[in-house]
Amino acid sequence: MTATNFDIADTRRRERLDTIQRSLNARHARERRFRFMGLAAVVTGLVLVAILFTSILARGLPAFWQATLYLDVYLDPEIIQVDERPVRQAGESPAQFRERELAWLNQLGLVNWNALIDEALKAHLPGEIESRQARDLRALVASGERFALRDRVIENPELIGQTITVKMLASANVDVWLKGNIDRNLPDHRQQLSAQTREWADHLEAQGVIRNAFSTSLFLNTDSRSSPASAGLAGAFMGSLFMMLIVILLSVPLGVASAIYLEEFAPRNRLTDLIEININNLAAVPSIIFGLLGAAIFIGYLRLPLSAPLVGGLVLTLMTLPTIIIATRSALRAIPPSIRQAALGIGASRVQTVFHHVLPLALPGILTGSILGVAQALGETAPLLLIGMNAFVANVPSSPMDQATALPVQIYLWQGNELRNFFEARTSAAIIVLLGLMLSLNATAIWLRKKFETRW
Repeated sequence: MTATNFDIADTRRRERLDTIQRSLNARHARERRFRFMGLAAVVTGLVLVAILFTSILARGLPAFWQATLYLDVYLDPEIIQVDERPVRQAGESPAQFRERELAWLNQLGLVNWNALIDEALKAHLPGEIESRQARDLRALVASGERFALRDRVIENPELIGQTITVKMLASANVDVWLKGNIDRNLPDHRQQLSAQTREWADHLEAQGVIRNAFSTSLFLNTDSRSSPASAGLAGAFMGSLFMMLIVILLSVPLGVASAIYLEEFAPRNRLTDLIEININNLAAVPSIIFGLLGAAIFIGYLRLPLSAPLVGGLVLTLMTLPTIIIATRSALRAIPPSIRQAALGIGASRVQTVFHHVLPLALPGILTGSILGVAQALGETAPLLLIGMNAFVANVPSSPMDQATALPVQIYLWQGNELRNFFEARTSAAIIVLLGLMLSLNATAIWLRKKFETRW
């Protein structure tokens, strides 16, 4: 080969190497850009989630502490003029005793409990308080606290004539005022409290009579319209609990059994193909459609009680079934065919193969899908609104047949409350409780997956 031909060949080789290098550089650059975009997407998602959680926590955490009065209340016998608590006498029928007990309770109901609270407040306020200022004075205390004082005397009538230390919730407007959730520079006609009540509230806070205390009422009380400061999540929590029990008892066994049959035993024909298509379509149906279905069938046709956890649980069961079926089938498909072939090869039947070999290996995926489906149902609101669970319910339900509401619906109701500067924080607190339950369910799913995970 001549020198000229050698130079030409060397030049072509270098050109090919340059082309290959540029191609590699371009591929590496695209890979770096793709990695950067993926990392940027993950970071953006985490930042947005952090912003969301930070916003909710910043608004909701203060609601877990509430303005509370610590008062020494003298249960004046001159005001509590009632007979001794009736005791059942020999030969007295239950109906006769109940009649006397109700008469005694009616006497307690007629007692002016506000007067006892007023006297306890006056002991900490400067100057003489005139009778015309009674309304301003009573605006300091949540209206439901007089009933709590009455119930305490009902439990122990021997307290009459004694001085007891009582924790009482301050009114919602006082809580808003002391936390600074309303501009103190607003004119009087735009303030929620009178000038005198605001002055007394500041004075009692300076004396330590009003202090921020952890709000157990948020968890132990039901919703309240007459006493917003006493409104709590107990009724909504029990309603959600009953609904989730129904969902777990119905959707999990039905969903898992349906998935096992469709994946392991059902023949491959047009009917099963149609069933699979419909299951996939149902998983994408908006939840409000299930609410319409539940209202039409369970309430309109079967005449089940309106606003009952039973109906809510049935509606959420219908909504959760497709998710559990799809998740269970995916877990069953993930089991290698060699497991089935080995079981059949040693003489196991189809049922033994599925229940003794395949199902235990698929259990982590089944549990994860089931718990995530239940967690999704826990946060649903739209279907519950259509079956009447947005009604005001002042009692804690004792069974799935009683009227109740649910945590997401309670959040919806509080968000629309006219006392926004008080219930905005309380709404965020309820969201924190709901998120805590959902995160707990997700954490349980992850833990169960790790616990029962089997490698093959």
